[in-house]
Amino acid sequence: MLSMTGYGRAFVERDGRQMTVEVKSVNHRFLDISFRMPRNLMFLEDAARKAVGEKLSRGHVDVFVTYKNLRTDARKVTADVALFNAYADALQELSTASGGGMRDDRTLMTIARMPDVLMVCEAEEDQEAVLSLMREALDGALDELIAMRRREGEAMKADLSGRVEAIQKMTDAVEARYPETVEAYKQRLKGAVQELMGGEADETRLMMEVALMADRSAIAEETVRLNSHLRQLRALFDSDEPVGRRIDFIVQELNREVNTISSKSQDIPITRLTVDLKAEIEKLREQLQNIE
Repeated sequence: MLSMTGYGRAFVERDGRQMTVEVKSVNHRFLDISFRMPRNLMFLEDAARKAVGEKLSRGHVDVFVTYKNLRTDARKVTADVALFNAYADALQELSTASGGGMRDDRTLMTIARMPDVLMVCEAEEDQEAVLSLMREALDGALDELIAMRRREGEAMKADLSGRVEAIQKMTDAVEARYPETVEAYKQRLKGAVQELMGGEADETRLMMEVALMADRSAIAEETVRLNSHLRQLRALFDSDEPVGRRIDFIVQELNREVNTISSKSQDIPITRLTVDLKAEIEKLREQLQNIE
């Protein structure tokens, strides 16, 4: 069982290239991935998205990529010769216009320092080398993220298991209480008939009424399904696969069965138990929102 909340970071350096990948995830109904990386590395996104999808199945995932190329061939300087000549001609024109009154101190470096004469630009990246670097860094960050999600998942599993056991005890209490509700109804009905008629109640008619009541309020099917759902939950808690969606479905079914019991029952103790069951199931549902 894994939580959907986690963080991982990895740094890789190779052949003068450095890359740091950070991965952060929070709960989300589906797998939703967003990337923040330098514009010149956008060619990595498809491969990175596939790598994340191979290791995670749910959650909103933010991937942050920072990159430095420290190689000697990482940058190159280009000269705009046409612009250089234009600056030189303009300075010559100014010198002539001054009538020789100003010293002509033009040098190569003077004109080279003019705006846009020399331009530093990034050399084209070796995409295969950068892709290999990204895969290693991303794998490291995802492994760290998953380790954190697993630790949180273990804590959540312990909490969920405790809540399932609480639901089991209340289900057992409902099952144990139901036969008493039938007998209590029989005694109430018998007393009401005797008070109304002033004598002994017709036992056959009385048993028919009790049987009808027992049939209308029977909760055996619901409690059997509740017990089945609880067994399924325990099995899923020990699964090695992502179980969040399946657990969420089963919890909905738990709630459905408890609502049915609540609507059928006319017994106050059982009604109180169903209220407590609903509260515990709601707490279970809240915890489930962060399970992958």
